[in-house]
Amino acid sequence: MKKGPESGTWPLAGVPSKLAESNPDNSRSGGASAKEKAVLSSPGEAENAQLKPSRETPRKKLCGYLNKLGIKGPIKTWKSRWFIYDENKCHLLYYRTAQDVNPLGSIDLSSASFDCKVENGEGVFEIRTPSRVFTLKAISKQAMMYWLQQLQVRRWEFCNAASRFPVGSSQLVNEPLADRTNVVDSEAFMPPVKTPTEVVGLKAASLPAPQTSTALQNISLKHPWTEIQNTVYNICVAKQLRGNNGNIFNFSEFQEHPESLDEEQEAEVEAGCAVKEEIPEDGRLESRMNWVRKAKWMNSGFLGLAEELSRERSSMDKVSVLQQQILTLTEEVKSQKELVKLLHKALEAAQQEKRVSSMYLTAAEDKDRLELVRHKVRQIADLTSRLEALEKEKKELEQMLALRDSHIQELKEHVQHLMEKNHAKQEVIMALTEQMARELSDPLQEANTITAETLYKQQEEIEHLKDDIDAYKTQNQFLNSEIHQVTRLWTSAAENEKALLMKCACLQARNCQMESKYLTVLRKLQETVPGLPSSDAELVRNLIQEALQWDVKEGAEEGLNLNPVSEYDEYGFMTVPDYEVEDWKLLAKIQALEIKSNNLRSQEVVEKPLRDRWNGVGELSPSAELKGLIRSGIPVEHRQRVWRWIVSRHCSRLPDHYQRLLRQSKSTEHPACRQIELDLPRTLTNNKYFSSPTSQLIPKLRRVLLAFSWHNPAIGYCQGLNRLAAVALLVLEDEESAFWCLVHIVENLMPADYYSDTLITSQVDQRVFKDFLAEKLPRLTAHFEQHQIDVSLITFNWFLVAFVDSLVSDILLRVWDAFLYEGTKVIFRYALAIFKYNEEEILRIHDNVEIYQYLRFFTRMIMDGR
Repeated sequence: MKKGPESGTWPLAGVPSKLAESNPDNSRSGGASAKEKAVLSSPGEAENAQLKPSRETPRKKLCGYLNKLGIKGPIKTWKSRWFIYDENKCHLLYYRTAQDVNPLGSIDLSSASFDCKVENGEGVFEIRTPSRVFTLKAISKQAMMYWLQQLQVRRWEFCNAASRFPVGSSQLVNEPLADRTNVVDSEAFMPPVKTPTEVVGLKAASLPAPQTSTALQNISLKHPWTEIQNTVYNICVAKQLRGNNGNIFNFSEFQEHPESLDEEQEAEVEAGCAVKEEIPEDGRLESRMNWVRKAKWMNSGFLGLAEELSRERSSMDKVSVLQQQILTLTEEVKSQKELVKLLHKALEAAQQEKRVSSMYLTAAEDKDRLELVRHKVRQIADLTSRLEALEKEKKELEQMLALRDSHIQELKEHVQHLMEKNHAKQEVIMALTEQMARELSDPLQEANTITAETLYKQQEEIEHLKDDIDAYKTQNQFLNSEIHQVTRLWTSAAENEKALLMKCACLQARNCQMESKYLTVLRKLQETVPGLPSSDAELVRNLIQEALQWDVKEGAEEGLNLNPVSEYDEYGFMTVPDYEVEDWKLLAKIQALEIKSNNLRSQEVVEKPLRDRWNGVGELSPSAELKGLIRSGIPVEHRQRVWRWIVSRHCSRLPDHYQRLLRQSKSTEHPACRQIELDLPRTLTNNKYFSSPTSQLIPKLRRVLLAFSWHNPAIGYCQGLNRLAAVALLVLEDEESAFWCLVHIVENLMPADYYSDTLITSQVDQRVFKDFLAEKLPRLTAHFEQHQIDVSLITFNWFLVAFVDSLVSDILLRVWDAFLYEGTKVIFRYALAIFKYNEEEILRIHDNVEIYQYLRFFTRMIMDGR
């Protein structure tokens, strides 16, 4: 099977080799060239051979380096390529270097047209084929014209010969140039262009290839396999040369033949190339490989090196040529390494694709294959989103860069403006200086001469001004001293005022404590001594009525009132409970006084340092310090932010989830809707935001409860959830945030089935709490057992709603702060603390009915949250 140039059998891309060594019989004394022997070897061509002269000058090979425009997406680069014309097929083959074996591609010239436009640049011309347009660039305009003329002539010769001879005839191949160009010479072609020998012809192959900006730029990424074959071939030939000669820089052979090849020898070499193309594959393989090796060795640049060494006898010229060769080989090795890296990356990508395809093909069911496809789609979507994010970030950075550039430009303009102003001022100063110098140097001029009288007046005015300046300085010092004295007096007065305020606060606290103790004594006297005489009982009642008529705000009339007790706190809870029973009104009065006393005492001692610590907290993150701050109590201004952060840590808020639940509750009525409507008026009756039916929080609470009933159908709605949601609404204000807070409490903090129909887990917590109570407070537990008191009747509601409606608002919110952050263990600890706080009072009661009555309201008698 015969291989053409495109199949990879061109040994040196058309560069001549030493045929005299590969074929000793083919010498000049034989009288016939290798080309004639190749022609005469075919018996069917004997007649044509007789028409030829025995010694003819063959045509030179059309070859040389050109730059080829490579286009990959929006990037256009010029790549250096070795071009050689194939006369058999009228193709223009191109290689990366002249030493390559396999071509990267070819250009069919049989039906091509040539064009050179001035606007493209010097040396740029185009070859237009039916399938593609090739843009090439020669080193100069002369080289471009030479290539265009030669390609045009040879294309015309090929087309003319193809029309005269049948396909497969050897006459077209073997006919000399003189016989085939007689028609061309007769036509009116432009004058022949002189051959630029430095860039065109066989001698150009021995010169180093033109270097590009980067070694990787000249590599053809479209033909990786061809690049690998050429690289492997070059390495193998280099190894054979080192093995044969001992050193790759052995020039013994060139020393035997120092003369450069003349034109006749080049013709013989070209004829040898033609003979080589006609040798079948199954012929003399060994001699063929030997010829390839010799030709490769001759073409690898050492032929040109030997010629230069023989021509330049000086040692410095030899060293420079060797250094040039080393640089060429180094760049070649670098480009090959980069090509290997690229091929490794392509191989890894192909292996990854192969593994994915194998997984897809080995999947047993369509469902598995579909899952693989979905996984790929998700990966693609993820990469797409990341790419969009990066592009967005890139745009933002570009905008920032543009803004900074504009700012820099403005600053430059400002600096330029200041420099111009400074230059103008300098010019004015110089002009005034020159004017003053002229005036001083020419005292005879009347216009520029200052009389003695004028000078005296000016000096006198200057003296007056100096006196005024001294007076103003003295006055300024006096005023500064006065200001300093006033400042000291004001600082002292402020300190005294602060001390008086503290003293007043302490006195008010002590007064509130005395009033509270006085009212407590009256209440105890009324309760513990029922058999008083009528006159004494009447006196006690009058004293109680008088105490109830005191206004807790009356201190404002007599003097400074630091912290009056308002009717409602920041969240709308009543600070003074409104009891209907007459005896409990006295208790409410006592509670109000105790609240005022506690507020006055803790304002400077506790509240201010705690607020300062909270103000110093920046971004929230779980830590032991944050836990201690939360247990101490969160100030009102920070509570909403902390609660939102706690809920967001445990609940990932789904976008539009709450709105979708609201739309579902509007379209479909939930079974728990009626029970929710019944519980809404009974929610936090002691809070002003829920006590009125027209309150704005009532519709919000309804929507939150309905949305939760659809969010968690297993629970739906349970009595008690309304109070949990109400407290969340009071603090967080936003109903969607209150909904997620309720979800966090029910689904994350409380155990499962805590709010189910059976309330099993709630009952289990009551048994656990009884065990804790027996362990921590054994005397109180024995007292309850003695009087058959079931504590769960009181504590069950504590656990179900986290002390809502059981503690005063200040302590309740502190309990909720720790409860949201730490969980249900907080409820157990506070329940034990409440019983410990009132243990002695409970132990003094020995009637089970009175114990139950006391346990119903005793939690509201705890006023001090500390």
